Amino acid sequence: MLESNLATRTLTEWLDYLEQLHPSTIDMGLDRVDQVKKRLGLVPIFPIITVGGTNGKGSTCAMIESILSCAGYRVGCYTSPHLLRYNERVRISRYEASDEDLCKAFEEIELARVGIGISLTYFEFGTLAAMQLFSQSGVDVAILEVGLGGRLDAVNTFEPDCSVLTSIDLDHMDYLGDTREEIGFEKAGIFRSGKTAICSEAEMPASVLRQADLIGAHLMHIDSDFGYSVQDNQWSYWGPGGNRHALPHPSLRGSYQLRNASTCLAALDAVRDRLPVNMGDIRQGLLQVELPGRFQVLPGLPVTILDVAHNPAAARTLSTSLGSMGQYSKTYAVFAMLKDKDIPGVARALKSVVDVWLVAGIDAPRGASADDLRQVLESEGVVENGSIVNDFPGIGSAYAYACERASGNDRICVFGSFYTVSGVLRYRDAVKYRQQ
Repeated sequence: MLESNLATRTLTEWLDYLEQLHPSTIDMGLDRVDQVKKRLGLVPIFPIITVGGTNGKGSTCAMIESILSCAGYRVGCYTSPHLLRYNERVRISRYEASDEDLCKAFEEIELARVGIGISLTYFEFGTLAAMQLFSQSGVDVAILEVGLGGRLDAVNTFEPDCSVLTSIDLDHMDYLGDTREEIGFEKAGIFRSGKTAICSEAEMPASVLRQADLIGAHLMHIDSDFGYSVQDNQWSYWGPGGNRHALPHPSLRGSYQLRNASTCLAALDAVRDRLPVNMGDIRQGLLQVELPGRFQVLPGLPVTILDVAHNPAAARTLSTSLGSMGQYSKTYAVFAMLKDKDIPGVARALKSVVDVWLVAGIDAPRGASADDLRQVLESEGVVENGSIVNDFPGIGSAYAYACERASGNDRICVFGSFYTVSGVLRYRDAVKYRQQ
């Protein structure tokens, strides 16, 4: 009876169900996932590259996926969160998993967990579904992005052949700790004894280095064991697999992407015995990589930049990237954030480059209201540098206002959350549909 009921659920119905299944949205720990994984008999035989860190995870995953795909490998890539469709989280050979395949995987996991009386969170369920699909489709390699932290994240129940830490900064402090040292310890939990652990931030917390030494991981540190240099419109990489010269800049915008690209190449060096790539694969992969919402510049005027920056470190990077774009008469910010994020820190990082703040609330349990955001902006002195408008019913209407007011010499920057960027993308899709 249970099986017949499960078989008729749509993907939307499954996702609604998963959101209500576990008493806590976040419940860190590996025991529940591990028990269901064993029940499923889920033992991957392909290499796994696990990518954790505060910022830069998505870009690094996307570049590794692109290069390996160009090399002819069947690549499974699991990332989160998504912008428009849940299917974005699970890709095989660069194609999003279908509703049908996701529903089938969810059904198999549901039967397994009910059989042993285990409850799973939304993310835990999704992680198992992704790995189930990767195993069933016979991928050559899986790239797994850590959801939260590392040590107790569901992804960490799978054994990586190479672990990557992109950066360590203050975010998710309710779960990971109040300092970079505490957060670094949690994130370094993805390291494995005898396996390569890559650190792509020059000043990693001491806790990360201690963890690598304690378990006997083979640590590769940027600027010491690998790195890059820039020459005009090209760049070069050096690492244990040799030097790579005359590389094109990644199609992802922002000078900081070279650090992510060199980290990607270091990871590929670590698995080169099982997954060799050549220079042509690397060049093609860097040029073809796509990742919406990471300093994504939309075509047309006024210029619109989409960036999911939602913590001070990412906001500082965004500010630097905006500063390198050239001169614009005005910068309009479409701004919405979750209330459990460091809203003052993000505001401070960007107040010098924004002229008009268009503030909207996020319609979600964790969403900050427009009034909440306005109060923070005022307390941070934003009104000294620009103006604030916050009487918008939603993110789409804030963006519509920006488009009406901005001239061709202005720019619009959308940031603060995945919700903020997805709200604008949904609005643009709706406008395009009405115009057809």
